[in-house]
Amino acid sequence: MSKIALFGAAGAIGRSIASAISAQGQHYRVVGRSEASLRKTFGSDPRAEIVSWDPDSPASVEAAAHGIDTMIYLVGVHYTRFELHPELMRKTLAGAISAGVRQILLIGTVYPYGLPQTTPVREDHPRAPHTFKGRMRKAQEDLLMQAHTEGRIRAAVLRLPDFYGPGVEASLLHGALKAAAQGGTADMIGPVDRPHEFVFVPDVGPVVAKLVDTPAAFGKIWHMAGAGVTTQKALVAEMERQTGRKLKTRVAGKTMLRLIGMFNPLMRELVEMHYLQTQPVIMDDSALQQLIGPIEKTSYADGIRKALMG
Repeated sequence: MSKIALFGAAGAIGRSIASAISAQGQHYRVVGRSEASLRKTFGSDPRAEIVSWDPDSPASVEAAAHGIDTMIYLVGVHYTRFELHPELMRKTLAGAISAGVRQILLIGTVYPYGLPQTTPVREDHPRAPHTFKGRMRKAQEDLLMQAHTEGRIRAAVLRLPDFYGPGVEASLLHGALKAAAQGGTADMIGPVDRPHEFVFVPDVGPVVAKLVDTPAAFGKIWHMAGAGVTTQKALVAEMERQTGRKLKTRVAGKTMLRLIGMFNPLMRELVEMHYLQTQPVIMDDSALQQLIGPIEKTSYADGIRKALMG
């Protein structure tokens, strides 16, 4: 019987975590809305148990969580529907607790911090979101950590920065990597010369696998930082170095996002989060490294090489 379940498993982070768990010889459960999508992604792994769910059905949530010891929560929503984050967490928590799940790890973001008050940002930084998306993510975390405080379930949060990697489309760098590999013009969100950090997606799985096996991790929020501070401009230069050709770029700033957003709902939603391009949240993950030991981080040069290979 599966003891670890990945809820919302079909994305890039879910694939990384599943790969790390499987590499340890453990069986695991992947849970998502589309069984066909899960089978396409995980069907070749004999250690994967595939379960579909309907998060709006309490019985379905409880059934998907039945027999599970540890839940890793990766449930995504469309970028235009962030109000669903607290609602889905509330429903999933209720089903998990009812099914007897012992602990849950939420893969989170920097959104709840709002504007950074320090650089780098540690886990004790105030959560003071000034955006709607940040408030929804904070509400999601509050529901989870309140359940921990009340003793209903053990809970923790792992925050990640922006990420990239082979086959990762939901990345600031996707347009540049695609253009570098296939030609054409890279659509990017600027300014591209400001400090930023990225985590290479395959590096996340081993960290999560360690974290869920560390009892002291629960009851707290943790950071996993990227492979150092860089800029999008520097990473484009690295892509050019590796491919041997100049990359054409088309950079949209906040004003351009607003204009495009008049016709494109997704671009419109990016406007309120644009502060992360000009006032980035750079994370300090020394606490996580003290907890689980040194973290292997793929260098940007190696990460770009692997991402370009697909």
